[in-house]
Amino acid sequence: MDGRETSNHSEVTDFILVGFRVHPELHILLFLLFLLVYAMILLGNVGMMTIIMTDPRLNTPMYFFLGNLSFIDLFYSSVIAPKAMINFWSESKSISFAGCVTQLFLFALFIVAEGFLLAAMAYDRFIAICNPLLYFVQMSTRLCSQLVAGSYFCGCVSSILLTSMTFTLSFCASRAIDHFYCDYRPLQRISCSDLYFHKMVSFFLCSIIILPTIIVIIVSYMYIVSTVLKIRSTEGRKKAFSTCSSHLGVVSVLYGAIIFMYFIPDRFPELSKVASLCYTLVTPMLNPLIYSLRNKDVKEALRKILGKKIFLSNSILTVI
Repeated sequence: MDGRETSNHSEVTDFILVGFRVHPELHILLFLLFLLVYAMILLGNVGMMTIIMTDPRLNTPMYFFLGNLSFIDLFYSSVIAPKAMINFWSESKSISFAGCVTQLFLFALFIVAEGFLLAAMAYDRFIAICNPLLYFVQMSTRLCSQLVAGSYFCGCVSSILLTSMTFTLSFCASRAIDHFYCDYRPLQRISCSDLYFHKMVSFFLCSIIILPTIIVIIVSYMYIVSTVLKIRSTEGRKKAFSTCSSHLGVVSVLYGAIIFMYFIPDRFPELSKVASLCYTLVTPMLNPLIYSLRNKDVKEALRKILGKKIFLSNSILTVI
């Protein structure tokens, strides 16, 4: 039996990404929608990183975390979106075995890193609001770098474990993955191996990644709300809530979709695809908009950059 499974596993050289089960006529519409969203992701996140790196006033812990959030959003959406768009035009919709491994590995790395980074951002807001006088002492450059490096490290370890465990399965049932990218639950569906151990380990991994980060975020915001409610100034209270509400919005969308995707029984593949869109494309698109439109410092930095470009253009036209 082991020999047959090993043989079947070794024969798999590629997979087929089924994608969305819609009429072929709608593929063009979906392609245009993906293209628009991905273009906004590129523009928004590259723009956010550029603003943060070029404006000295944004050289603070909060913007250091925001810059890394934009980097993560840009990369994990780039792991998914281009291949999905290609498949809207492709008849084979195939992805190589190595390509599938790479896609799962990179996506898992960046999505886990984002979860830990959001927890670090919640802690940063907790210190900024609950202990503002010691903010720059406690949130030192060294600590911020360690929190970001730790996020990437946890993402890398989790990704190695999840990817290696997923691709030790035997895929002798089918090559067709009922999803628009390589994810471990759709891959488990097409495996002919005993999945009990794999499902238990996957659930354990998800639990030790999601629960601690959610606890840090919830506890941080409990203290934040308690502190903000003690502020007598209406303007000060409004400013504090405005700073945190954008972060809470991002966390709610991301974790809501992830919990639905990985903790709810896997009985509705089409709903899972829609939930996946929330954290693969919607959240990376919304993050720069939320943090820029609701952030006075970012808007001022953007006006400064645009003002310089307009001045430079006018100068060139004057010379000509």
